[in-house]
Amino acid sequence: MSILKKVYDYFEEGLCCIMLSAMILCLMAQVAARMTLGTSIAWTEELSRYTFLWSVFLGAALVAKRGAHVRVTAQFLWMGDKARMFFRVIGDIIWVCFLIFIAFSSLPVIEEGFEFPEISPTMGFAKAWVESIIPFSFVLVAWRIVADYYIRWKNGTLNGLVRFEEDV
Repeated sequence: MSILKKVYDYFEEGLCCIMLSAMILCLMAQVAARMTLGTSIAWTEELSRYTFLWSVFLGAALVAKRGAHVRVTAQFLWMGDKARMFFRVIGDIIWVCFLIFIAFSSLPVIEEGFEFPEISPTMGFAKAWVESIIPFSFVLVAWRIVADYYIRWKNGTLNGLVRFEEDV
């Protein structure tokens, strides 16, 4: 069970690390080939774009997991904890609903991408595989937001969501 917990706890970090490493290796190979051979390696440029795209979307899930998304909170400074919590929860409910809506709205597009594939020029696979990160990451972000609320509620630290540094 501890292996599954580690995978769950470090899923985004691991995948982001893999994607960013692959991107950097591809770019290094591209530079080395241009400098030494005078030519480029076409598939490395394409793969670096795809891994960059995946790392951005997985990075959004990682940031949501850590609760580090940028939020404008100055308008809540004058409010008490209960009012802050109310608006935080409402904002997060809207956010999660939006994420789920986009994820499920993009599924038919991904399906169509597999049914009528646009083939990657140099790597030769359906681009729907690359685009599938969109619904996956949006569901992952929604999951991490809800999981954060659950964990904080279970640990009794839910108020920590709305406390500002000067409040503590």
